Amino acid sequence: MEMANIVLDMKGLSCPRPLIGAKRIMDELAAGQVLLLVSDCPGTPDDLFVWAKQTGNHILRSEKMPEGGTGYYVQKGQGHVLNANVTLDIRGAVCPGPIIEAKKLLNGMQTGEVLKLVSDCPGVKTDIGGWASATGMTLLETLESGAGIHEFYIRKG
Repeated sequence: MEMANIVLDMKGLSCPRPLIGAKRIMDELAAGQVLLLVSDCPGTPDDLFVWAKQTGNHILRSEKMPEGGTGYYVQKGQGHVLNANVTLDIRGAVCPGPIIEAKKLLNGMQTGEVLKLVSDCPGVKTDIGGWASATGMTLLETLESGAGIHEFYIRKG
């Protein structure tokens, strides 16, 4: 369970104010620290996921809060955004399809190149780490870019 370094309750405020508040606090946090943003604005998830992706921060998870609203655990990134040589967006494909297609692509890539795999298959998240290490690949990072949508950055070994 992630623990938040700071909790920012923005319930009752309309967008983009929750995101602006989150940005102000994230600017002050050290890499790896976590902000729990609580918001009941329906636009917050879309704004937050796009902003996190652009800034290299990570949405660890979100959850309905007992006192209302949704809590978003946002981890401050290192300030870098991973760049991929190839992107495979395979949303809609069921497991093991995403990993099979990723393997085909990686076979044609050079050692050290990075594949960004985008998938909404729930099983990929649990399977990909073991598959990558078993095949000599390195899973550099896993990001949740939207509800149930994951991006996996895999470097060819």
